[in-house]
Order: sequence, then C-alpha cells, then structure tokens
Amino acid sequence: MKITDFDYELPEELIAQEPILPRDHCRLLVIRRDSENLEHRRFYDIKEYLEPGDLLVLNDSKVIPARLYGHKSTGAKIEVLLIEKIHSGIWKAIVKPGSKIKKGSQLLFEKLSCQVIEHLPDSTRILKFNEPDAEEIIKEIGRLPIPPYISKYPNDPELYQTVYAKTEGSVAAPTAGLHFTQQLLGELKDMGVNIAYITLHVGLGTFRPVKVENIEEHKMHSEFYTISEETVEKIGKTRKNGNRIIAVGTTVVRTLESVVAENKGRLIAKSGYTDIFIYPPFEFKIVDGIVTNFHLPRSTLLMLVSAFAGREKILKAYEKAVEKRYRFFSFGDACLIL
Repeated sequence: MKITDFDYELPEELIAQEPILPRDHCRLLVIRRDSENLEHRRFYDIKEYLEPGDLLVLNDSKVIPARLYGHKSTGAKIEVLLIEKIHSGIWKAIVKPGSKIKKGSQLLFEKLSCQVIEHLPDSTRILKFNEPDAEEIIKEIGRLPIPPYISKYPNDPELYQTVYAKTEGSVAAPTAGLHFTQQLLGELKDMGVNIAYITLHVGLGTFRPVKVENIEEHKMHSEFYTISEETVEKIGKTRKNGNRIIAVGTTVVRTLESVVAENKGRLIAKSGYTDIFIYPPFEFKIVDGIVTNFHLPRSTLLMLVSAFAGREKILKAYEKAVEKRYRFFSFGDACLIL
C-alpha cells in the first residue's frame, strides 16, 4: 500500500490546543466495523457501549519530563529530548541543532551537565550525565515533551498524563487514556466492566513520520513493554467467558498483538521490546475494540486503526469528523471502534 492511501485533509484550526475539561466531556465518535452508521456522543457515554464482563486494557506508562533546554560550552543554545534510558546516567536522546552537536560536545543545563559519548544518525546521540543524582535533577528541571503541533505548554502539565499513569518511561502520552476520569473508571467497575493494565513506554516509534512511498518499507523504532501475569489471566478469563477485550489506545493494541505474534498465538506475561508495525491487512488475535484519538494523516497510527476497521471506513469517518468539527490529535476528541 502507498503512503498516499492514508492521507486526508485537516483544517489547522481543528488541531486541539488544550484538553476539554472535565476530561470525559470530550466528544466520542462511535465507529462500528459491521455498520456504515456513525454515532456522535460524549466520552462519558462509553458506558452505554460496554457490558458487564468486558475488559478494558489500559497503558499505565507515565510521561517523563524528557525535554531539556540548555547550551553548549560555547554558549550556543540547544534542546535535548531524552528518548531512552540505557543505564544510570546514560541516555539516548535527540538533539537540536543536530548538525552542531558532535561526539565530545559538552552540554550544560540548569544544575546539570553531560557530554556526548556517541554520535548516531538522525540527530540522535548518546549522552552521559556527570551528576550522580541526574535522574532527580531531570525530574526537577525537565519539561514534558508536548507535541510540536500544540503551540502552548499547558498551565497544568498533569493534563498531559492519564489519571492512572504510574510507571515512568514515556516521551509522549498514551493519549487515548486522557479522556478517563477516576469517577468514570469507578462507574465502569460498578457496572461489572473489568480493568487491566499493561505498560508500553511510548517512544519515537509511534510518531516517527513515514518517509517511504511503499509503507511496507517503513521501519518502526522499538519500544519497551511489560505484561503482567494478572493481566494475562484477566484476558484469558474474558476470552473464555465470551466477553470483549477493549484496548485503550494503539499502544495497548501493539503490545498485546506483538506478544501473541511472537509466541505462536499465545499471550504470555513478559517484558521486552516491540517494533511491530500494524497496517492493512492484519489479523487481530486479541483485540475486539479500540478506544483511540484522531490520528495524523499518513501516520502509522492511522494505518493501525485502518487495519482494524478498514481503510475506507476510517477515512470516511474522519471526513465526517472534519465536517462535524471534531477536535484532532493529542488533546482532541475520541473514537470508539467496535
């Protein structure tokens, strides 16, 4: 398939710049795989589409304050985005301006300093921080890496975290979960809807642009995940009872389907890295429904939901969402695909 098969027109003013509050009052577009009808609701109406015994699987990864601003020893301003912790005090990072930051460069930040110990392609570097308490200082001075299409840093950075975020490691929020409130999760539990968690630390693999014309040639960056024995048991019980498994976000979809693909159709408890790239056609083994946001044109995320619901159906739904003035991307409205 060609990259142009996953393009659509989006007016810039529909890119959400701040979240709707309360979180669960955003709009919800319900897309059914067995019907052409679209339903226009509010996110709190998701209760009407879930049944006792269904299992919601959430990604509990927490966004780290991974963006640092500083300067080189020469005084030139720089920006660093930490993308993966390799060892204590050693990080893989993307640097700006990439052409100016070479191996051996000294980088200085407020209360913090590091040097470039390895020069990798595409403005990626390996950094070694000098301070023994660098991790704590990064939490103090770093900023959450808000996507570039959001022009203003939120007054409350917690709005870019899910209410159940727990395990630190993502450099971007698993945004489908941003719409849940503790109250809504409690109401779903009271209905008999079960909750399970996985962890996938969102990295650049999710957002890296597809630069090849033939999408099969695109390579994903790997991202770290963990699935617990408890979650495996809950999924197995749900499947045995004939209920549905609803993935909250494409990160959950990728984690579950990756582990099943790697283990001959079996879901097992494990940690590891996945670089799975899901695009049409794809046979889903675990997921029966997806809660997700509206994704960028030509993105791997748009390809994943197209694989789940059908490319033409998704693009028609997006066309209608534009017509109805839905809000797009990280702080935007949500979709429920069943």
